[in-house]
Amino acid sequence: MYRFKKTISDEKELRGLVGAPSDLVRNKVINSLDDGCMDFISKSPFLVLTTSGEKGQPDASPRGDHPGFVHILNEKQLVIPERPGNKRVDSLRNIIANPRAGLLFFIPGLGETLRIKGRAEIIQDPDVLKKMAVKNRLPELGIAVEVEECFIHCAKAFIRSKLWQPEAWIAEGKHPNAARMLFTHAKLPGSTMDSIQDRLDESYHNRLY
Repeated sequence: MYRFKKTISDEKELRGLVGAPSDLVRNKVINSLDDGCMDFISKSPFLVLTTSGEKGQPDASPRGDHPGFVHILNEKQLVIPERPGNKRVDSLRNIIANPRAGLLFFIPGLGETLRIKGRAEIIQDPDVLKKMAVKNRLPELGIAVEVEECFIHCAKAFIRSKLWQPEAWIAEGKHPNAARMLFTHAKLPGSTMDSIQDRLDESYHNRLY
């Protein structure tokens, strides 16, 4: 393992290097969802959910659906539907062990993102879950988050990465091959890249909801 020659482990030293945030950055954090935040969430089809386990093991999980798939209960509470997945339920197990969560909401084409921190819990309330039904299928579970911090994040990362600019995207056929990676990592007896690709395709076509 590579040994780094210089690391930073003291906040005072860190501040000496990066400086202090501006008054705008210091004052932009709110503790509830105002009209602007609710509008942002209502137009977002994708978010990243961050959690950590009992021993602090971090995890980040993508969640996506139609714009506004996250249900806003009120200015302090929102619910993310738990759609069918791979059954690892890393996020859910983490929330049981450590009920803290971070959310990062994206809107395609928009550089700014919405960041939320709060207390999370797993719910099975049918009156709430039925509001997030798709094709008459209710999610079996939901992740409710009580908002403690909420703020808009600037667009610099998106400008630098050119994420929303099609001319900067990787050419068709040059993307990493997920089936090849799964074949290499899982090493399932009797499997092939084609059989794994078939499993992926079947899941994507038949088990979204």
